[in-house]
Amino acid sequence: MLDGMTDIATTPVTTPAWVRRAGVTGAAAVAAEAAFFALHNVAAVDLAVRTGDTVDHVGPVAVGATSVVVALAGWGLLALLERFTARGRLIWTIIAAAVFVVSLLGPAGGVDASAKLGLATLHLTVAAVLIVGLPWAGRKARR
Repeated sequence: MLDGMTDIATTPVTTPAWVRRAGVTGAAAVAAEAAFFALHNVAAVDLAVRTGDTVDHVGPVAVGATSVVVALAGWGLLALLERFTARGRLIWTIIAAAVFVVSLLGPAGGVDASAKLGLATLHLTVAAVLIVGLPWAGRKARR
């Protein structure tokens, strides 16, 4: 070190929590799109849901947009709980797991067994990334 200059090699670099959580949000979308591609294009699963008399086909835009919206909602709730409660991450994890279980009612409307399993896989993919990633991304870096 030269006369009061900081040695860059020994100065720890910490990424802000919001950047890490934004990365988790992106990772959830990328993981969902990868799962969609594998199910739709590789395994040839028709990801379709029956709602009344109509059949809606799930596409990549819906998968990506939904995963980002869900991630942002989860991130917002986690931030609020962390700010106002001592056990925000624990409470959030319980809520997130419950929301995941309830979300599985959607895939139950799949047109056949492969669609139901494929749609459940998409839900599980996003839930796994978010439930593990969002709380982890908010932790303070250890020095």
